[in-house]
Amino acid sequence: MTHKEFLVLSTIATAPAPLTQRAVAAQTGMSVGSVNEAVSNLTEQGLVADRHVTDEGLDALEPYRVKRAVLIAAGFGSRMVPITLNTPKPLVRVGGKRIIDTILDAVYAAGITEVYVVRGYLGEQFDQLLYKYPTIKLIDNPLYNEANNISSMVAAKDYLQSAYVFESDLLLRNPNLITRYQDRSNYLGIPMERSDDWCFEVKNGVIKDLGIGGEGGVWQMVGVSYWTPEDGKKLAEDIPATFAMPGGKERFWDEAPLKYFADKYKVYARECSLSDVTEIDSFRELEAIDPAYDC
Repeated sequence: MTHKEFLVLSTIATAPAPLTQRAVAAQTGMSVGSVNEAVSNLTEQGLVADRHVTDEGLDALEPYRVKRAVLIAAGFGSRMVPITLNTPKPLVRVGGKRIIDTILDAVYAAGITEVYVVRGYLGEQFDQLLYKYPTIKLIDNPLYNEANNISSMVAAKDYLQSAYVFESDLLLRNPNLITRYQDRSNYLGIPMERSDDWCFEVKNGVIKDLGIGGEGGVWQMVGVSYWTPEDGKKLAEDIPATFAMPGGKERFWDEAPLKYFADKYKVYARECSLSDVTEIDSFRELEAIDPAYDC
């Protein structure tokens, strides 16, 4: 199955009602002509019939089902002081809703029920999540105070196959970005003319480099990624190996697949927009988003 055929098949399969081919094109970002061709091929293969996915089509999608989600939530959130003095950043409420809930609600809505939250700073407060999400499994990161977020991924290294990985301080405004099926490893990214944040260099849809800042058509990194079974298995070895390098404790976990072991991975950029995801970097930004904090 080609990637375009996968996009069309998975979009039709997860739609609450039958979609026109124009609607499929709008949701996938493909041209109507490409959708028509994909639907024709899928129909010939017996995977689609009369705008519905057949039982054979569902069977074909099953290897691409996302099995789990890992949320990194161990950090202090120093730029959000004073609110984070008593509350971990992912548990801060925006508009009355915890930041982490915007991710968890999207994950469960996509049918992903094997969910891990890696906690560290004020870790006991994450127990409150169990009242709303009783199937969550909490992983403790004892090194959160002496290492970068790579230490959280070392703690979660055995759960990265067929998995989404999230930075838990992201306000996810578009839950439709989290889908039931994925066919290749990817990061969300925002095409930008200029950025001072972490950025990808992208060529033909594939991430070729990772760095801070850039201009002239860079992709600003968003801390949401997906890893295939094959790549998740490699990450279980390459993340601890990066951590064990000189200065490894100071690394960000993403540097393992995108820099130090980049030759072993083919990771795609998946486009989103600034309106889809908001990273609240400071208390001032929190005040601007939620007037309840404006004292």
